[in-house]
Amino acid sequence: MFDLRRRAFITLLGGAAAAWPLAARAQQGERIRRVGVLQVQPETDADFRSWRMLFAARLRELGWIDGKNLQIDYRYGVGDAASIAPVAKELINLNPEALFAITALAAVALRQYTFTIPTVFVQVGDPVAFGLVTNLARPEGNITGFTSFNYAIGGKWLETLKDTVPRLTWAAILFEPGNPSSTQYVTAIEAGAAKLNVRLVPVPVQNVDDIRSAFAAFSDVSSGAIIATPVGTVILHRKEIIALAAHHRLPGMYPYRFFAAEGGLMSYGSDVGEQYRNAASYVDRILRGANPSDLLVQQPTKFGLVINLTTAKALGLEIPPTLLARANEVFE
Repeated sequence: MFDLRRRAFITLLGGAAAAWPLAARAQQGERIRRVGVLQVQPETDADFRSWRMLFAARLRELGWIDGKNLQIDYRYGVGDAASIAPVAKELINLNPEALFAITALAAVALRQYTFTIPTVFVQVGDPVAFGLVTNLARPEGNITGFTSFNYAIGGKWLETLKDTVPRLTWAAILFEPGNPSSTQYVTAIEAGAAKLNVRLVPVPVQNVDDIRSAFAAFSDVSSGAIIATPVGTVILHRKEIIALAAHHRLPGMYPYRFFAAEGGLMSYGSDVGEQYRNAASYVDRILRGANPSDLLVQQPTKFGLVINLTTAKALGLEIPPTLLARANEVFE
């Protein structure tokens, strides 16, 4: 009896020992793919965090599970080009199979270190002007993605402000000098200013001190407003801009919904969250063998107007019913 039990135990033990390497080999056989994500804004930025979550969620829907068959490496800056360069290089050194660049600064930073790793970008105003691609329909390189705006929207920003503030005679444009897409927005806004009888005041900003100095220099604020272009400095210091606009009682037009959600008067822009989901679909296709040069750079097709009625009331503005009817979202 003892010998039978002993043999049964040895057989069971031997079977388990044989099964263990098979299970281990099965787990090892599932290849883990590596994707690097580069964001210029700090990790703590809540709006960008929510967009990154949309990106990761879409990848899960497509079968890529972080920690199972996918490893996502995140790297962050503090809002400027100087902070992003070293972490871009660090990310490249991890040898990812695909890269996801959030905003033009991130895409340009990655471009300095690789012309081979497939890269998908979002929130880039003009990828041709930034030297990322030569052609939107045929990117012809290792990088493709999704633009955030077209320049014609600049005229729409001013027109909507004029509809909201009939007394408007001047508007300050916060833009980033040296940023090719930012200066193009200024040109687009200028094109529509003459017929609306609005004088434009281009204001170059590169840091928070520039922003504070600009607001301090504004005169006759009773007939003025501000237009914020979608650039890194403006996004990073948006809370300061919104607070200063409220202090000086200046109506503001902003490029992204989160400006209006955080107290800005209104925003008009593209659906950023959809871009992140679409970017995940591009990354999925690349991981499955697609060439970035075969994936056209897509421009936004849907735009939304968001109005903050609480801010309007504080500024003594009555939003026209026709404008409210056009709004996609209203904060009260």
